[in-house]
Amino acid sequence: MAVIPVEIASRPYEVRVGAGLLADLAQNCSGRLRKRGVPIVTDANVHAAWGSLVERNLRENGHEPQWRILPPGEQTKSWAELAATVDWLLSLEVERGDHVIALGGGVIGDLTGFCAAVLKRGCHFIQVPTTLLAQVDSSVGGKTAINTPAGKNLVGAFHQPSLVLADLSVLETLPRRDLLAGYAEVVKYGLIDDPAFFDWCDENASRMLSGDRDLREYAVAHSVASKARIVAEDEFETTGRRALLNLGHTFGHALEAETGFSDRLLHGEGVALGMVLAARYSARRDLMPHGDAERVERHVAEVGLPASLAALRLRCDGDALVQHMLHDKKMDAGTLPFLLMKGIGRTYLDRQVSLDDVARFLDEELAREPA
Repeated sequence: MAVIPVEIASRPYEVRVGAGLLADLAQNCSGRLRKRGVPIVTDANVHAAWGSLVERNLRENGHEPQWRILPPGEQTKSWAELAATVDWLLSLEVERGDHVIALGGGVIGDLTGFCAAVLKRGCHFIQVPTTLLAQVDSSVGGKTAINTPAGKNLVGAFHQPSLVLADLSVLETLPRRDLLAGYAEVVKYGLIDDPAFFDWCDENASRMLSGDRDLREYAVAHSVASKARIVAEDEFETTGRRALLNLGHTFGHALEAETGFSDRLLHGEGVALGMVLAARYSARRDLMPHGDAERVERHVAEVGLPASLAALRLRCDGDALVQHMLHDKKMDAGTLPFLLMKGIGRTYLDRQVSLDDVARFLDEELAREPA
């Protein structure tokens, strides 16, 4: 088991990465489960796959699981589910010193974390991420949120978990599409500031995605360590350093909005295509070598992730996608900073990007024949 410390000044915690952590959930949460009743928020798919294992372990250790089982999918991150889940926690008489367990992917982690942030002005929660995406990204760093009609993750709070348990065993039953969506957030760390890790991904992605457990542990642990380092430097995204973690997200969130936050485009797929677009736009402006941009596009395509905007067959133009971007959380004084690249592993925040130019670029990409 790999243990990665997240050195947040106000509330340090650790991320444990290894196989079999769910089977020993009570032992891993030792000292944090103060009462017999343990509130667990999950979704129907995760409960069907792992609920009995969690139930058995907790009961064998003197606890009674109290389940809230929600519908799977991005639509669960809503005002209605937030209110209903907070009311459920209040009905259980959850106290500020108690821990709520978030058992699921990014949707469950985000929703549960936000509930914990606002319940009695803040109670504790434990992240038990069951997707690759959640293990390497959303479960770490304390960003919690719900979606609104105006856009994705626009209402939320910074609220750090007390512990993160990333069980590699759950990845063995994850659908291939979801596994690939999570991989987008793995390779992102190489593109941000770690070209050697991008090289590692280029060499090992196929075997890691096919099930090599040692490679999976390295990929998850390295990604978590990369994010923990950045988050520790800029917990509340005030210096701009943490904003680097949003590489691909400005383009990706616009594509998610255009496709209705549906299964037509998963979050990780949007991020993958968003990183390709960020690379291609950077090369178009001669910021990044064209060869590097082509390498990013080739790698994303070869692992099986979306790498072509035209292939989505959207019924919109570049201006429509830019309109979605105007709801981006990074908007500042009417301008939108973009995460662009000077090369692989050389991402930076550009505050001088013309949205008209972005719209023209997107029109070109919508008309471009896939490579």
